[in-house]
Amino acid sequence: MKDIYCLAIESSCDETSMSIIKNGIEEISTVVLTQIDIHKKFGGVVPEIASRSHIESITIVLDELLSESKMSLDDIDIIGVTYGPGLIGSLMIGLQCAKTISLVCNKPLIPVHHIAGHIYANNLEKRLEFPLIALVVSGGHTDLVYMDKDYSFKKIGSTLDDAVGEAYDKVAKILGLSYPGGPLVDERAHIGNDTYNLPLPLNDDSYNFSFSGIKSAVVNLVHNEKQRGNEIRVNDMCCSFQNRVVEVLSKKTMRAMKEYGVHNLVMAGGVAANRGLRDNLSKLCAEKGYNFCVPRIKYCTDNAAMIGAAGYYAYKSGIRADLELDATAVDSLYKFNGINNGYFL
Repeated sequence: MKDIYCLAIESSCDETSMSIIKNGIEEISTVVLTQIDIHKKFGGVVPEIASRSHIESITIVLDELLSESKMSLDDIDIIGVTYGPGLIGSLMIGLQCAKTISLVCNKPLIPVHHIAGHIYANNLEKRLEFPLIALVVSGGHTDLVYMDKDYSFKKIGSTLDDAVGEAYDKVAKILGLSYPGGPLVDERAHIGNDTYNLPLPLNDDSYNFSFSGIKSAVVNLVHNEKQRGNEIRVNDMCCSFQNRVVEVLSKKTMRAMKEYGVHNLVMAGGVAANRGLRDNLSKLCAEKGYNFCVPRIKYCTDNAAMIGAAGYYAYKSGIRADLELDATAVDSLYKFNGINNGYFL
């Protein structure tokens, strides 16, 4: 069978990234140009600045990728690109680049959903085994997903308000930690003690999540302690917060594994880099005899390698796009549920 080389482009937020992936499993080369230092002084990503930075970086990243891989555009078979969800201005830069290459080089254009990319980052570690449950945890999403085959996604639970990564960043900000705050909360949690009485978020029988309550509890507790003139024990607050979040994510994930009769669990998204969550799920899966896969840290954050892995399986599933493909800030992954051959709309 002919090898398929996917040129993948990811620009949904503040990373300009391109990658060449062979057959959905082998990374030939990846280039990531991050904007973290640019946005740090603002305490978060500024969309207008992000899109301008993508414009400045996109051709530089492409040239570096082709140089590193010792390949040319003639060697590429398909173009995979993140079309959403994400920041519209940022997405448009990557999408226009992908369309241009597709048109000039006469290569199929494959639309890739950003969250599908995160799930398929696991495929770069080990071939996905079905059926599986995917726990998607990031700054914009917190979902439990059931998959019984490639590129077929069924949502069984999601956040009703804040995504878990968003809650981490907001808690970090109220505690005076720098941006990006999530990794710092994780780091502080491991040297703190669980001494603050925080609520367990949406501790019910559903597979949905809610993190606005625990975020507000931290904000109010910090405010009240400052009003009383008490010092905030930052490490302990991080530990207390993280323990509640990890507990509810783990509890509902393990219950989904049992109810759906699944023995394969993958974790995806930026918060999959969280050591507390990785360690706890790894321990629970070992106790239950489940297979657990989580990407290396470099594949947890936004990168084009994951888009190339997902793009290959989207291509094999018959998903294509024409040059009318638009970027979208909000889009459902779950329309891809055993899609038939045809064009993506």
